[in-house]
Amino acid sequence: MTQKSGRRRYLYLAASFFFRLAVVVILLGGGVWWVLAHPETPIPSHWNPLRDLKVTAPITPVTKLQLNRALASEAQCRAALEDSGVRFEAMADLVVDQNCGIAGRGRLTKLVTSGIEDVETSCATALRLTMWEHHVVQPAARDLLGAYVSRLRHIGSYNCRPMRTAQGENSGWSSHARADSIDIVGVDTVDGRTLTLLSNWQGSGPEGAFFRRIWRGACGWFRVVLGPDFNRLHADHFHLQGPGWGYCG
Repeated sequence: MTQKSGRRRYLYLAASFFFRLAVVVILLGGGVWWVLAHPETPIPSHWNPLRDLKVTAPITPVTKLQLNRALASEAQCRAALEDSGVRFEAMADLVVDQNCGIAGRGRLTKLVTSGIEDVETSCATALRLTMWEHHVVQPAARDLLGAYVSRLRHIGSYNCRPMRTAQGENSGWSSHARADSIDIVGVDTVDGRTLTLLSNWQGSGPEGAFFRRIWRGACGWFRVVLGPDFNRLHADHFHLQGPGWGYCG
């Protein structure tokens, strides 16, 4: 066999191998897709990337994919909240100008377990807050406080204003101008306690540990999380912001 014909045979065998491999991959991929998409699939919805987000389902590697899809669709966002028992009354979008307004607007009055004082916000912010309350705040309260949270205390979500810094206002617009964030100042517990960041953040007891745990946990559901250690403007609250560059401090 000549060197030239040997090379041809090698290329033929290689092409044949990769063709068969591609067929196997396509068949396997089609089979996986069929299993995932089938109405009676045995795969639980919280493991199935084709299924919609279920707020109260266990967290898995596909949860963030489902969450991002819900955040991008107002219909899916509202459906996820309604399915989990959250009370988020639909309101007409607020259009002020290019800097201020609320898309996907609603009045939030109850999360999965805890209440919250009436607040107008966006569906995306309400959904992020709901995930945080259910998967971070309540487990931390159970473990560290020995009692669940009955109400989240806040100081607002929407506020048409420029961004504030320790040096004063700057030229950028706050995420509050689009209701893309909410400020949490404390919690009430089912056994009658009221805990605030201003009073309990620095404490060495379970109350301080609780706030520090839910602060860290918020970073898994919000892109920007600012707390009392960030600067004096946040001495009394967590700033929980959906969109942003990604910062937890």
